[in-house]
Amino acid sequence: MARPPFPQTPNATPAGAARPGMPTTGAKKDNDRRTLVVGRGISVQGTIKDAERLVVEGMVESSMINATELLIADGGVFKGEVEVEDAELAGTIDGTLTVQGGLTIRSTGRLLGTAKCRRLKVEDGGQVSGQLEMITTPKPEAPAAAAPAAAAPAEKPQTP
Repeated sequence: MARPPFPQTPNATPAGAARPGMPTTGAKKDNDRRTLVVGRGISVQGTIKDAERLVVEGMVESSMINATELLIADGGVFKGEVEVEDAELAGTIDGTLTVQGGLTIRSTGRLLGTAKCRRLKVEDGGQVSGQLEMITTPKPEAPAAAAPAAAAPAEKPQTP
């Protein structure tokens, strides 16, 4: 006889829904991404691979993570090195953070250590301690977008 699935708890958050204290961004639907959520009271140490979106509500310690999006909830802690496209901090990051796009530090967010980002937004109350560097080099274009610019120029008509 098969076991029935685990019952829904009254305060459970459906997959892809907004989590308390963690605003969502709308680039791609949350349920379309490979998402790892480290819940409150949970600690993870080691390597995290193939997660497009990392949501930290507990604690994560990792030597290096590459992801598209990093969200650290109020009360969440990330220690280590991470490189992402976009990051939003309502909790704490202690280590090295490289953000190719935008970094948002919410009013409860704390950034300790070293960070590099292209765009920065810090809400009133957000804290930055350590070294912060702005990335000023242009973002590399996708090969398909660069192809038309590389087309050969049209020949000039010859005049007799």
